[in-house]
Amino acid sequence: MKGIAVVGAGRIGTHHVQALTQDVRGAQVSALVDPQRERAQALAERFEIPTVAADVTEVLDRQDVDAILIATPVVTHLPIIRAAVKAGKAVFTEKPIGASLAEAREAAALTEEAGVTFQVGFNRRYAESWAAAHELVRSGAVGSIQRYHSITRDPGPYGGDPTRTPQGTIFKETLIHDFDTINWFLGDARPVTVYAAADALVAPEARGTGFLDSAVVTITYDNGAIATAEASFCAMYGYDLRGEAFGSQGMVQMGEPTNTACRSFTADGLRVPTNGTDTSRYHESYVAEFQAFVDRLHGATLDHPGAQAGVLAQTIADACQVSVAEGRVVQMGEVL
Repeated sequence: MKGIAVVGAGRIGTHHVQALTQDVRGAQVSALVDPQRERAQALAERFEIPTVAADVTEVLDRQDVDAILIATPVVTHLPIIRAAVKAGKAVFTEKPIGASLAEAREAAALTEEAGVTFQVGFNRRYAESWAAAHELVRSGAVGSIQRYHSITRDPGPYGGDPTRTPQGTIFKETLIHDFDTINWFLGDARPVTVYAAADALVAPEARGTGFLDSAVVTITYDNGAIATAEASFCAMYGYDLRGEAFGSQGMVQMGEPTNTACRSFTADGLRVPTNGTDTSRYHESYVAEFQAFVDRLHGATLDHPGAQAGVLAQTIADACQVSVAEGRVVQMGEVL
């Protein structure tokens, strides 16, 4: 049984604690870390977690902690990774790896040099339809991939505060999932150019601040493939993730905006539920990525989104910011 210290007891950290304690085999949450100790204590009591701490350094010497799971704001990621690696602990971090590309590269170098187990939280790879589609693409069932389109639309109404949202969030924390998935499907192909168009369409009053809530990105690859990805901070019908890989011999489609294949037809017309969030609609993908991480802690060799995958996706996100700021196509060589 491997012990995991979860750092962060907020919305996503709470979900991850629940998933690890209830649905993942071969691991237990042995410690919970959050500077808001009362919040952490309440969550620990709910899931019978034996140790609560305000800082990750308080749990790094514990024998019942084999790995650190980071579910905190991105500005805290690199310091936690540094401390965990120094202590010889495995690390699972939510995306992006760091607050900047330089931080992501440093974290990647640290984990690779130390040889610790490391994984980035790109859970879309583990969603059932994406995993099945990727296997079909890998097997050659649809031929060589020529086009890929990816959609991420967060559930509305938008309730965020544009003044507290770091610039580039739509690329670094939303579309970064799409960038990783595209790279994963395209295998050895490397991104060559990036062009991004973005605006504040959901919160137009924030347009002058640099806030962006809607974006479309075009990425070209060295094998000729063209990928597009779009995102919005407000889809009033619910959390909408979809993808399509079009190849020389066919295509595969992933995801759907509805929660179920069941549709009811009455005098009022067609009804199908579409409401939901990331953790409600894609809970199983989080469980699957955690299970893969835990299995790797037990010695399994599994495909996973590692340090370089995280850096590459974040590099594309940086290229998007340059593209929007300067209104031009960006060569990946400019940001690599």
